[in-house]
Amino acid sequence: MTKDTLIRAWYALHTKSRFENVVNERLMGKSIEVFLPKIQVPSKRRDRKKIIQIPLFPGYLFVKTDLNPYEHLEIVKTTGAVSLIGNARGPVAVPSEDIESLKIMVVANKEVITGYQLQEGDRVMVVGGPFSGMTGIFVRYKGINRVVINISALGQFASVEVNEEDIEILPEKTS
Repeated sequence: MTKDTLIRAWYALHTKSRFENVVNERLMGKSIEVFLPKIQVPSKRRDRKKIIQIPLFPGYLFVKTDLNPYEHLEIVKTTGAVSLIGNARGPVAVPSEDIESLKIMVVANKEVITGYQLQEGDRVMVVGGPFSGMTGIFVRYKGINRVVINISALGQFASVEVNEEDIEILPEKTS
């Protein structure tokens, strides 16, 4: 593969938790084109009424590269970087139109609602509230921002109702 056959494209880069800004700054310092979409949200702290900027996709940012071996290595060895998102054949490019749409969305400075649709059977972990640390299986949505999760033990299950914002999907087991 020669330099002429490599095409620059956008790729999603997975980062360590809360390392998006560090990776963004380090990659810019390496003169690699990077895009970290951020949105403004009210702080969740009870003692403040402050607007803060957070990543639109926590744990991810976008890099534009042609994946030449040197640049690819520079990207993945950046402090806080985990891996480029892809499949068995390698990193998969994100369409340029999607990146442009994200840039327009972020610049518009309007409320952006993010999230993912949980599917019945998704393994989840509660990361906030009184059930923090508990893992279970997503059962269904119950009203606005409420979900039901089953926890099984001894061949039986118990269900709890939690805030949707207090859960995260766990990666599928690969065993």
